[in-house]
Amino acid sequence: MRISRAWTAAGQFRRAATAGALVVALFGVAACTGTAPGGPAAAGSAPASTGTPSTPTGAATGGPPAAPAQVPDVLRFTGTTLGGAAFDAAQLAGKPVVLWFWAPWCATCASQAWTVAEIAPRYRDTVPIVGVAGLGERKAMKEFVTEFDLGATPQIEDTKGALWKRFKVTEQSIFVIIDRNGTVVHHGFLDGEALTAKVAALAGA
Repeated sequence: MRISRAWTAAGQFRRAATAGALVVALFGVAACTGTAPGGPAAAGSAPASTGTPSTPTGAATGGPPAAPAQVPDVLRFTGTTLGGAAFDAAQLAGKPVVLWFWAPWCATCASQAWTVAEIAPRYRDTVPIVGVAGLGERKAMKEFVTEFDLGATPQIEDTKGALWKRFKVTEQSIFVIIDRNGTVVHHGFLDGEALTAKVAALAGA
C-alpha cells in the first residue's frame, strides 16, 4: 500500500514537472519572437508581411487621361481628301496647323510642292500641313499629288471652293498658318525657305 502511494506521488511529481517545463518553453518562444502564440503583436513591432507590397501614400497611379484640347472655331470644318477619306479638322486642335491652298495648274504651287513633300512628314506630329486643292478638276488634282509625291500629306478636295471662301483665299498659292491657340498668324504667300523656317519655329515653340 505504501509502495502504491509512492508511485502515485512520483507520477504526480513528474506530471507537474512536465507542465512546468512546457510553460517555460512557451515563455522562451515568446521572448524570441516578441509575440505570444496566438496573441497580438507586441507594441512597437512591425506587422507581419502578407506578401503583398503596400502602395505608398500619394504614389502615382497614372491618373485620369488628359482632357482633349478645346477645338477653336477656325478648326471647326470637315471635308473629304482626294483619296476619298473623311477629314475632320477638329483632330488638329492643340497643335499649330498649316493650310496650303493650291491649284493643280499653278506653276508656283508646283515649285512649293517639293518643299511641302519634304517637310510635311518630318513635322506630321507637331505641325501638320494640310493641302486644300481648288480651282481645278479632281483628276488633275490627283495627278498633281502623285507627280509631286504628296500622298503622305492630307489633301482636301475643295472643287466648290467652300474652304477657300471660309478662309478668304482668293488666289493660289496661299498658306494659312494657325497657332496652337487657334489664332491665324500668317495668311499669304511663302516660298520654300520661308515656309520651312516658319514650320520649324512653330515645332520648337
